[in-house]
Amino acid sequence: MAIELNRPALQNARTLIRAGKVVRDERDAWSEAAPTADEENSFIEEHGWTEFSHWHLGIDKAENAETKQAYSFPFGDFRKVHRSGVISGESRAGQHDHDEIRDELRRLLEVIDAD
Repeated sequence: MAIELNRPALQNARTLIRAGKVVRDERDAWSEAAPTADEENSFIEEHGWTEFSHWHLGIDKAENAETKQAYSFPFGDFRKVHRSGVISGESRAGQHDHDEIRDELRRLLEVIDAD
């Protein structure tokens, strides 16, 4: 499993943050805010796999791009970036030595917290 930084997702997150589409929730809120499997499926059905990928900072190009297994480190609810999702992703990326993803999530958090 070779998870890489998903640059289009990073651009999507930056764009959403600049537009103010952010939920400034606390760290523990992500377990409640993260999309459910049914919400993910509905989003994929309505918007497709490319748009789904734009909500995940990790991508495993060894996986089929039309499976959820290809995507990791979600940061929002398909409408807004969640501060709690960014924090959760940063922590997990650090635990699994995905340094580039961790660092980008840290930068996103700094921008969110600067406002």
